[in-house]
Formats: sequence, C-alpha cells, structure tokens
Amino acid sequence: MPEDAIIPTQARHRLLTRLWHWINALCLMVLLMSGLTIFNAHPRLYWGEYGANDDHAWMAVGSSDSLGYLRFGNYRLETTGVLGNWQDSQGRTQKWAFPGWATIPSTYSLADGRRWHFFFAWIFSIALTFFMVGSLWNRHIHQDLHMGREEWRLSNLWRSFRNHMSLQSIRKSAAEPYNGLQKISYIGVIFMLLPLMIFSGLAMSPAMDANWPFLTDMFGGRQSARSVHFLAAFSLLFFFLVHIAMVLLSGPIRQTRSMIFGGVRSEPPK
Repeated sequence: MPEDAIIPTQARHRLLTRLWHWINALCLMVLLMSGLTIFNAHPRLYWGEYGANDDHAWMAVGSSDSLGYLRFGNYRLETTGVLGNWQDSQGRTQKWAFPGWATIPSTYSLADGRRWHFFFAWIFSIALTFFMVGSLWNRHIHQDLHMGREEWRLSNLWRSFRNHMSLQSIRKSAAEPYNGLQKISYIGVIFMLLPLMIFSGLAMSPAMDANWPFLTDMFGGRQSARSVHFLAAFSLLFFFLVHIAMVLLSGPIRQTRSMIFGGVRSEPPK
C-alpha cells in the first residue's frame, strides 16, 4: 500500500460536538441580532464604570436627518444607507444604529430584544457547559484539540497557514485531523472567547454587580464590560465568516452532511 494512502477510521465529529454545533449556531445568531437591538438603545461604547451621551465614547454610531456615520475615537466614517441612517422596506428613513434586517425584532423594541437575548443566553451558557464537561469525559479535547510540542512550532503553524491559502489543501483537510492552526482557533473560541462573552455579559447585570461586584471589577467597570462584550461578539462574527468561507471552499454539501451525520475522518496509515 502506498505510504500516502488514506485509510478511513472513526467519525470526524462526535454526536455531542454535532449537537452543540447546531445549538451554538442558533444561539449565537439570535444573541448577535438581539444584541444589536439592545445596542441600538444607546449606540456608544465607553471604557470605565460610567457612560452617557456627554461622556467621550471610543466608538459610536450616529446619525442626523440625512447622514449616518461610524466613529472610532476621532476618526469618522460615513455610513449613510448602512448604519445610523438607512431606509426600511417601506422606503422610510430610520435612524437606528443597525438596520432592521440585522436585528431581532426587526422593529425597534428594547424590551423584546432583551427577552430574546436573555432567553438564548441561558441556552447558550448551559449548552457550552455541557459541551465542555462532555468533551473532557469523551476525550474529545485530548484526542482532537490537544496540541503536541511539535505543533506549537512556528514553522508548523506557518505551514498550516499556507495550506489554508491553497484551495486543494483546504478541500483535502475536510477529512483530516485538525492541524495546529485549527486547534488554536477552536481552543481560543471555545475556552476563551465564548466564556469571555458569558462573563462580560454577567458583569453588565445590576443583579450580578450587587452580588458579585468582583466580576465587574475584573473588567474595570460595567461600561468596560459592555465594550469587551461587543468586541468579543464581533470577534465571533469574524470567526464565523472565516469558518463559513472554509466550509464553502472545502465542499459545503459534504461538510454539512458531516456535521449532521458525523462524517469520516481519514488518517495516513502508521
């Protein structure tokens, strides 16, 4: 048998991973869109404990009768028609920060946005906890995400990055074990970015601030926690867009089927 022959082995995705993947996808979509509704109530971000209209915001989405803009520090970018000032399906000019097609609900309602956000936040948090515990129990973390010493070498990480620039390598990787770059990405998202979302969200809660004030202090104040929460959300959005791009390039039908039924992982014979 040739040395580079591929032998089918076990399922690429465990049942627990597949269940969590789809629950997580639904939760993150609803959380992002309902979070944008909440953000529309005060489309400005601050560092520290306090933040109001007269305070300096490091990021803001603003509007006037004919202009929409996005401001970072002192740099301002016109976003008329996209953010701050846009037209709804009826042709009416709206001045919410994010347009209705990107929010839940599609009409501005802070109360409804909070209901959607908090309900799915609980589902998201419980599902993540079960996934972490289950992944330790079934050794998914040890077998699929653990990085050996060689995988941490910059040369190996650079090779993984270059492979992701090759369409042929991307298609081939769909049935192979995760490489170093993929492992770092998944570990960073699952064990750092997602928990950061949860704890920064808790730090914004007045009830949590009253009972666990140290949590708010860890972020340097409720407004800092809000900024961290927003940045983490858009980091997840960036990860999602890259993930979708990789799925489309590596074969969307095969990848989707694999995430539903498990798929097959192939490894070179030893």
